[in-house]
Amino acid sequence: MIISILFNHSLSSSDKLSLIIPHIIAVLIIIFLILPLHELAHGWVAYKFGDRTAKNAGRLTFNPLVSIDPWGALMILLFGFGWARPVPVNPNNFKNPRVGMAVTAAAGPISNFLAALIGAFIYVAILVGSGFSVSLLNFGMELLWTFIAINISLAVFNLIPIPPLDGSKILASFLPQRLMEQFYRYQGVFVIILYVLMFTGALSGPLSYIQTACANGILWLAKLPFHLAGAL
Repeated sequence: MIISILFNHSLSSSDKLSLIIPHIIAVLIIIFLILPLHELAHGWVAYKFGDRTAKNAGRLTFNPLVSIDPWGALMILLFGFGWARPVPVNPNNFKNPRVGMAVTAAAGPISNFLAALIGAFIYVAILVGSGFSVSLLNFGMELLWTFIAINISLAVFNLIPIPPLDGSKILASFLPQRLMEQFYRYQGVFVIILYVLMFTGALSGPLSYIQTACANGILWLAKLPFHLAGAL
């Protein structure tokens, strides 16, 4: 995100500044509000499925200080995707470990999609309320759009089926026991592969395509109530 703005040679210094400031504010909201929500979603769903590990560790909280990972936060600031400190989950405490783990893993990305949908609803509401003349609201609109984009980016990134991301836990829940054991046995190798894919940009194209599709879908949902009300 910030990296792409800084190295965009078509933008003037003032244009870059006008984009970077709302971007930083949006990232701070993500770090101090949405990342704790993401991890709380994991822990709360695990608790509902019978695992008290996160609760006993004091992780069923909105307190950002227990969720922030400095490197993960920096990655979100610079690139638009990153991570927080994962909540501890013990699938052995679930009555059905496969189902419990799959739903628990999915809860985090779902919280990001819901946050993006709320942001998109506010974004559309402002457009409708202003009669689509938002020149005086450019800062707020840029902040909102960055908030929406980062939430979608986090959700899509976390759904990549490579350990230790949430998508890997969802995928593992559907694998036969032997394949699941092999899958986690080579988790360290998968982590290295993930980092290589991230820093070589090999994931940029596919992720961008999926994120755009998700953004279009979320905007369509956000506009739907206004369409039904005849405001659009």
